[in-house]
Amino acid sequence: QVQLVESGGGLVQPGGSLRLSCAASGSSFSTYAMGWYRQAPGKQREWVASMTTSGRTNYADSVKGRFTISRDNAKNTVYLQMNSLKPEDTAVYYCYARSALTSYWGQGTQVTVSS
Repeated sequence: QVQLVESGGGLVQPGGSLRLSCAASGSSFSTYAMGWYRQAPGKQREWVASMTTSGRTNYADSVKGRFTISRDNAKNTVYLQMNSLKPEDTAVYYCYARSALTSYWGQGTQVTVSS
């Protein structure tokens, strides 16, 4: 069993930056692929970024070049550095942990990009 707790969301002006954190409890954090989704009001959940256990990263086209995912296995934490934020990045951001057998989700953290 893995529990995920996101933090770091908030209100930021367009062009600003935020860093989201997702702390995992439980065992074997390093054996899970980690990633982030987001859901804007009235829209479907959208995949944002992921990182495999070996460190390979992938990004949605909408965030490529602006967002960076990273993980610290010693701290059981995955991060999402978000730069050059746009109003369309406004959403609830969820982290996940995925293995071959199951997935776990956090409760989400709100990011609002507005002037």
